[in-house]
Amino acid sequence: MTLDKTKVVYQIYPKSYKDTTGNGVGDLQGIIEKLPYLKELGIDMVWLNPFYPSPQRDNGYDISDYTAVNPLFGDMADFEEMVRVGKEHGIDFMLDMVLNHCSIEHEWFQKALAGDPYYQDFFFIQDRPTDWLSKFGGSAWAPFGDTGKYYLHLYDVTQADLNWRNPHVRGELFKVVNFWRDKGVKGFRFDVINVIGKDAVLEDCPEHDGKPAYTDKPITHDYLHMLNEATFGQDGSFVTVGEMSATTIENCILYTAPDRHELSMAFNFHHLKVDYEAGQKWTLKAFDFEELKHLFHTWGREMSEHDGWSALFWNNHDQPRALNRFVDVEHFRNEGATMLAASIHLSRGTPYIYMGEEIGMIDPEYDSMDDYVDVESTNAYQSLLAAGQSPEEAFRIIQAKSRDNSRTPMQWDDSPNAGFTTGQPWLKAGKSYPQINVTKEQDGPIFTFYQKLIALRKELPLIAEGSYSPAYEDSPQIYAFERHLAGQKLLVLNNFYPDPITVDILPDYQNAQVLLSNYGESQAGQVMTLKPYETLALFLP
Repeated sequence: MTLDKTKVVYQIYPKSYKDTTGNGVGDLQGIIEKLPYLKELGIDMVWLNPFYPSPQRDNGYDISDYTAVNPLFGDMADFEEMVRVGKEHGIDFMLDMVLNHCSIEHEWFQKALAGDPYYQDFFFIQDRPTDWLSKFGGSAWAPFGDTGKYYLHLYDVTQADLNWRNPHVRGELFKVVNFWRDKGVKGFRFDVINVIGKDAVLEDCPEHDGKPAYTDKPITHDYLHMLNEATFGQDGSFVTVGEMSATTIENCILYTAPDRHELSMAFNFHHLKVDYEAGQKWTLKAFDFEELKHLFHTWGREMSEHDGWSALFWNNHDQPRALNRFVDVEHFRNEGATMLAASIHLSRGTPYIYMGEEIGMIDPEYDSMDDYVDVESTNAYQSLLAAGQSPEEAFRIIQAKSRDNSRTPMQWDDSPNAGFTTGQPWLKAGKSYPQINVTKEQDGPIFTFYQKLIALRKELPLIAEGSYSPAYEDSPQIYAFERHLAGQKLLVLNNFYPDPITVDILPDYQNAQVLLSNYGESQAGQVMTLKPYETLALFLP
């Protein structure tokens, strides 16, 4: 498979993008309506979060039928129209494949519960639970009906882990992938795919909540190779990305090196934990710039030297808005948004844009816990109270870290509910929509900067294909890197702070062309002062 490294992917959380029926939930017709907008932005592919039938205990990641459309979002005719109209606009679709677990309402689990031994072997059912913890809190095991046995759920109690050791399970899941390929889909994002490799016998693992017992196991590479061979590997133009939980560089090189025939690229999340106190998400802490820089440089250099490929992103449906985490958003929203964008779009890897990022959307600033619907957030709030936090402090932490921060309705205009719906939205719109919306921002500095970045990746092979090497590693506030390809060079400087900083420019670049700046015209020199949140790209053709 030859990955087209000029592509840029745009993520849509369908529930929150555009509602055309007035029921308060975004739908496939809403996505069709906005395809001209996405074409204007310049993206190549849309990744859709799950839209399959689901009890919605985990916002659609608890799937009860893998090969149908949830009536909330439309029907299969809408899906087929969306793929067709997308192609007319030069936009392909990437679907979310949740193959580690399914809903306990799925017929496989229901048949297992009814006593069918064939389907019982689709899951991990044991007489004795291990000491593993669920990622959503509590034990990773729940009673399997009234049998006295327990089933494994690494995530919500309604999401039963599938047994990939069983060839019948693999066969069924490969059929699912091929079903959507036949519908014209050109990409897949595989949810938490590096936890599918469990042992034949599951045993206690007291360290790190049990993660080492199921994360990045060697057999996972075998499974991905089988998946590749049986499905998307038959089409060289396919784009695949694995969401890798608590992964390592070594494994991501193996998952993505082209000669291994596993996946095109990998997501890792280490850089989005640099504002976790002692590794714990539900804490308040300023981001650790040294750690962020170190992670970007280490991953960038290692993936570059060993032919791995990363999916680059700041935002997704599981993360608070990056602007609120890394930028003085009150004073420098435009500058901060464009700097963050350049820091990944000019780097080595495939950039992902999360809906609303291209207009500088921010966290919603909700007033009470009643505004949140995310199961993880409501559980965390109770856990924080139980741990002795005051209601005010617990709420401040939820406000900063909730997944609902990124799931608020897309802000299209300043009409009620941000132009997302004529009804009652499933999740309240953020307070900023009268000021921050597509109508106001489409000709503004952030949207047009994203258009430039996307165009540059297509125009300059150096950006799409070049190597990565760290620069200015000792700077206390600049994250910088060089890209090299066939004699061409690019130096990208990103000031991560609201304070200016003076920099001695590397000798090679003192007469370079300024390829891009988020502060308008500037000229290269021996010494340059980077303004607050300035990004500067110096090019040697």
